[in-house]
Amino acid sequence: MTDTPSRDYSETLNLPKTDFPMRAGLPKNEPKILAKWLDKDLYKVMRDQSAGRPKFILHDGPPYANGNIHIGHALNKTLKDIINRSMQMQGFDANYVPGWDCHGLPIEWKIEEQYRKKGKNKDAVPINEFRKECREFADKWIDVQREEFKRLGIEGDWDNPYLTMRYDSEAVIANELMKFATSGQLYRGSKPVMWSIVEKTALAEAEVEYEDHTSHTIWVTFPVVSGNEALIGKKVVIWTTTPWTIPANRAISFSKDISYGIFKVTEAAEDNWAKVGEEFIIADKLAESVFEASRVDAYERVSDVDVSTIEYCAHPLRGAEGAGDYFDFNVPMLAGDHVTDDAGTGFVHTAPGHGQEDFQMFLDNREAFAKAGTEQVPMTVQPDGSYYPHVPLFEGKYILDRKGKEGSTNKAVIEKLVEVGGLMARGRVKHSYPHSWRSKAPLIFRNTPQWFVYMDKELSEEAKGDTLRSRALKAISETRFVPATGQNRLNAMIEARPDWVLSRQRAWGVPITVFVNKETGEVLKDDAVNARIFEAFQNEGADAWFEEGATQRFLGEGYKADDFEKVDDILDVWFDSGSTHAFCMERREDLSPKRKGLGGDDYVLYLEGTDQHRGWFHSSLLESCGTRGHAPYDAVLTHGFTMAEDGRKMSKSLGNTIAPQDVIKQYGADILRLWVGSVDYAEDQRIGPEIIKTNVDAYRKLRNTLRFMLGSLGHYEGEEVALADMEELELLMLHRLAELDVLVRDAYMAFDSKRVFSTLFNFMTVELSAFYFDIRKDALYCDAPSSKKRKASLYVIEQLFRHLTMWLAPILPFTMEESWGYRYGEATTSVHLQQFPAVSSAWRNDELAAKWEKVRAVRRVITGALEIERREKRIGSSLEAHPTVFVSDADLMGALNGLDMAEIAITSQLNLSADGAPEGAFVLEDVAGVGVVPGLAEGNKCARSWKILPEVGTDGEYPELTLRDANAMRELDSAAV
Repeated sequence: MTDTPSRDYSETLNLPKTDFPMRAGLPKNEPKILAKWLDKDLYKVMRDQSAGRPKFILHDGPPYANGNIHIGHALNKTLKDIINRSMQMQGFDANYVPGWDCHGLPIEWKIEEQYRKKGKNKDAVPINEFRKECREFADKWIDVQREEFKRLGIEGDWDNPYLTMRYDSEAVIANELMKFATSGQLYRGSKPVMWSIVEKTALAEAEVEYEDHTSHTIWVTFPVVSGNEALIGKKVVIWTTTPWTIPANRAISFSKDISYGIFKVTEAAEDNWAKVGEEFIIADKLAESVFEASRVDAYERVSDVDVSTIEYCAHPLRGAEGAGDYFDFNVPMLAGDHVTDDAGTGFVHTAPGHGQEDFQMFLDNREAFAKAGTEQVPMTVQPDGSYYPHVPLFEGKYILDRKGKEGSTNKAVIEKLVEVGGLMARGRVKHSYPHSWRSKAPLIFRNTPQWFVYMDKELSEEAKGDTLRSRALKAISETRFVPATGQNRLNAMIEARPDWVLSRQRAWGVPITVFVNKETGEVLKDDAVNARIFEAFQNEGADAWFEEGATQRFLGEGYKADDFEKVDDILDVWFDSGSTHAFCMERREDLSPKRKGLGGDDYVLYLEGTDQHRGWFHSSLLESCGTRGHAPYDAVLTHGFTMAEDGRKMSKSLGNTIAPQDVIKQYGADILRLWVGSVDYAEDQRIGPEIIKTNVDAYRKLRNTLRFMLGSLGHYEGEEVALADMEELELLMLHRLAELDVLVRDAYMAFDSKRVFSTLFNFMTVELSAFYFDIRKDALYCDAPSSKKRKASLYVIEQLFRHLTMWLAPILPFTMEESWGYRYGEATTSVHLQQFPAVSSAWRNDELAAKWEKVRAVRRVITGALEIERREKRIGSSLEAHPTVFVSDADLMGALNGLDMAEIAITSQLNLSADGAPEGAFVLEDVAGVGVVPGLAEGNKCARSWKILPEVGTDGEYPELTLRDANAMRELDSAAV
């Protein structure tokens, strides 16, 4: 035989045939696919197609319309889209309506920033003019964000999103508030709330972040003035990190479980604040640290002390020059469960207007406070952070300035305490402290009149214990949480939360639409008034509330405007978003779910970041439970936050931010979506250049597998093959599809896209590319057109392609749409209009799968041996090998019976022996009873399939080919005539 073939047999091979490009070109190709979806109105077709199905509503938690989207937005919206698409393809009507939060500080703050740059005074601008600017600002960013979300491939009703600032939305939000007012759940009260001096408003817990902050610390003495006569003149010591609250002190709290003592200073410097001979009452455990801070050289413990025998102390500023009689009230000693001896002095300085526990002490001991001269919680600090004029010594002094920097109050209080002999020690401490998440300025607790909703007021006379808190806790117990830990987190928050603060002292939002009778202080409850407000807001928006003459307009002829106060406070923005179920889900005909347990089969999911346990999940739960008696959702899913590659928080100053727009521009949206679909979203995720590259590599492998299938199917003519006509390898692949069908459906129903992607990726790269396709390439390329093996393989590849593209379509919508179009034609229907294919029960064959586990174990030993031969350059490809495989394990040998192991191992020849492996044979420790002795294939190399067999040269018509290839050529040449 000659080395040069007489014919170019490569032209006779059925090599992959497809125009599906190896290089994706996603940044250029994806916009074309988006244009195709828009042209075909894919969203409407999906709605028409799914009419009448059970509804799956992933109700959108609204982002703020105040800037470009960031990587957290991309994760959130993509995760929602994956879930929606998967539910749509599993038989639901998964109608996604995106929304935006348009009111509140994020936008108002932006307009104020613009004003400050121009030297413009917000208070000099008519309120509705200011609100108009806020509305225009929100409109602008809604359009920007909408396009950015659409570029991610998020499918939804982008032409008709819900907006909290739409007139009909504002009308419903106001109406929801009026329901609370009408039912008696709304009240105006005075209590300390988190207050931003910079922004001049109360903040919700969800608007607060905790950062390290360095504070003053002071140890202050309160002389005993009544009670146990033996203790009069001795001084109780308190410790605080907020010196500015000392003028608001009205009590001292102690613990019945702490041991206290009287301690006498015996040695100290002459100029020390703690003088020799002075006696102080301190918790025994903390005395040493107190005297160390006070720079006392020596002290002695005089005796035990029962602090409950102390009736009153005097305020340290009593009798101070210029204070008049302001501080002449008594300071009662009160037992409190919140007092510990972990730090400080064992006593807690109690200022009811500036702390939640302090305020609770006032509520629990109102009579004792009144007896001591404090009948109401004192109002000491104004909205701008300065002391009211009625507070002597400190009037007009600021706690923080307009930029959030420390004002003069702390210094003034400390200096005054030194002057009157009330300071024992001072220092500095670095600790976690609440800050505004917008202005980044420190916050204070400030007693202010606000509007609240009762958490524990009985809502019905019939059912005892029916409170907003009890309803919310019951609803939580009936809700599915993913991950399950979210249930305990939200439950703990509801159990411990105080009454719900609704009011904010701002301008941009829905007002608290109530009137208060000036004489009685009662909220007006009149359905006709409420109806006028609702109708006006529907037609004109909430601006109508601030128009001249609004009071009389809404009160109507039955009331006089002079008799009522129109409340101009703005609703907390979380009430807005907490009402989205009312003005979006319930009022849209294409949503309006009939949920399980409420008369239907529809399902509602809320999905946001873990911070929303105290935000949107929380406010939506309270709003719905307060007005409807149940949660607005069936399930709550939370995801973690996105961190930089090294695990640090993303920060512009660190230069470690990843903008989704940049990733899309360089790699395409499907790369970003692959990252979302493959991470464990329940935990904090990481992203960075190296992680993106890893995802790009994974995408290439997946795309190459798709390309091979499309290329192979270029020769498929649609012929179905009966299971009885298939070889075991094809039956095994169908079995794997049957297994995967269960896993994929279960994982998507569990909202676990990571399990879907990782399983399918491994299947495609390991079981298909590196196993099934590798084995079947010979039959696909070289077998005759009439080959049953080849036809069966093509049929199976068609099934693999259909199933895999549909299963992956929710995660990689662009790539799966592209590959679907190459397979079935651009003009055909979209992959996203398909349902996950039904899998025949006949495909499931566990017995066959168990057998092939053994076959693959033996194959692994063979390929391991051949890899060494290739590495040592004794062979070039596995087709040059003729190994002898020793299988002494009868169970494994039985699994090989009837199989062409040379084909399975991709060798030209292979011998099987039931003998034990000789010494020196290649073995793997985890596959006992199998050994391989490599050898070289004998015979001539086929010019077509490259197999080396003795039979090459025995066919007279095609002497350069194996008999299989010769028969294939006869069939091909005959057909060509």
